[in-house]
Amino acid sequence: MNVLDVSAGPAGIDDLKRAHRGTWASGSYATVAERLIDDVPPRHLLDRVGIEPGTDVLDIATGTGNVAIKAARVGARVTGLDLTPELFGRGRQRAAEAGVEIEWVEGDAEALPFEDASFDRVLSTFGIQFAPRHEVAAREAVRVARPGATIGLIAWTPQSLLGQVLKTVGSRLPKPPEYASPPPLWGDEDHVHELFAGTGAELEFERAVNPIVDFDAAEDWVEFMAVNYGPLLKARERLSAEGTWADLREELVELTASFDRGGATGIWLEAEYLLALVHLPTG
Repeated sequence: MNVLDVSAGPAGIDDLKRAHRGTWASGSYATVAERLIDDVPPRHLLDRVGIEPGTDVLDIATGTGNVAIKAARVGARVTGLDLTPELFGRGRQRAAEAGVEIEWVEGDAEALPFEDASFDRVLSTFGIQFAPRHEVAAREAVRVARPGATIGLIAWTPQSLLGQVLKTVGSRLPKPPEYASPPPLWGDEDHVHELFAGTGAELEFERAVNPIVDFDAAEDWVEFMAVNYGPLLKARERLSAEGTWADLREELVELTASFDRGGATGIWLEAEYLLALVHLPTG
């Protein structure tokens, strides 16, 4: 087995990973995932990568299993990996309700605890993009994929609502370490090409939008995210203590309103994402 040794990583990376785990364990990611991204993106990804009974699938940063459960329902043998095992309780409940079995593994996208060439499909939906060292996570995804496998990844684009939210929130917080790349870069075609350069893979890209509805106004969506979405909840806690949360909240409300396409009732937001298909060579 050729698992990456994270102990050789840059100074402070262990503390950063612990902070990431705490961020995603806070709030209620299950509520966000099931309400906002449980439909269009997972179906889009699975339709394009091709899943059949008996396919060995790894879902990186699985969270509560939005993709993993749907793949298992097709008959795939699915492993769901996440840095934050606190999310697995709801994932196991959802899997039981769907009548499927999934292997839930605590682990790091930058040091996958699997043998080389273990999976036919390696997937991630709005997950791998939050691993700080993009090139390391990409290399690990390739390592555990079998020859001829497809890696299918969905990420918010830099121009999307969520990409702009993350940028806006980040501008109010301490600058991350130099080795940590912004998550929305996974939603840029050129960046993804660079990550998989030298692998011999053929890449395909599709841009699509994930609708966000059922909120009365931009203020309601921002409040929902500030209570449930770990990165925004943690920012709210920090900035509230500093007395600047109200400023960020107003900026986020204005940003959200600018993405409103106007629903019959309430707001209609369209959050753009990039689907990247990385087809590895057969030998």
